[in-house]
Amino acid sequence: MASDPIVSHLSAQPGIQKVPSPKLTLFLRRGFLDAATCAALVERIDAHRRPSTISDPNGDDAFRTSETCDLSAADPLVAAVDAMLAAFTGLDPAYGEPLQGQRYAVGQEFKAHTDYFEPDGVDFERYCSVAGNRTWTAMVYLNEPDAGGATRFKAIDKTIQPETGKLVCWSNRRPDGSLNPSTLHHGMKVRAGTKYVITKWYRERPWGW
Repeated sequence: MASDPIVSHLSAQPGIQKVPSPKLTLFLRRGFLDAATCAALVERIDAHRRPSTISDPNGDDAFRTSETCDLSAADPLVAAVDAMLAAFTGLDPAYGEPLQGQRYAVGQEFKAHTDYFEPDGVDFERYCSVAGNRTWTAMVYLNEPDAGGATRFKAIDKTIQPETGKLVCWSNRRPDGSLNPSTLHHGMKVRAGTKYVITKWYRERPWGW
């Protein structure tokens, strides 16, 4: 999926901010979801959470310590949020993975990582054989923890603070289509309270699982 039409589409959205950097394509939009929708999603995450996993275990059991919730596309609220993300980003919903929620308690984090799958990773075929690699990530903060929980993009030294309803969206590729290691980002430790987000990943081909 070519990124340029998506960049153009996103750039034209009301309230959008494009982070000025030649290293990666990163957008922010405050107030993308209203507080009531965020609270309803938090309830669903709390009801169905499980320990988060990573695709290629690296020997660090504390690398990703959050909890994950697979949100049901049959839920009208989830379907509506899914549709909002597709309309706002211009990304084809057929290329999207199911929407996920994540919960971070005090001390939990997701250490610096990229969202795409490494082509030489042991599970690359398992995760990418049908729909290909991840192209775009759309994440929305559902609340503001009392302290901590920011997202830091290390290559550009950009730290994004959690804010209820704020959308963070980025391309996992460079303009030439190659995987972009400058998208390395760290879901930093929550120091007080609890942090909730939803994440939507888009692929090269229709999801099809």
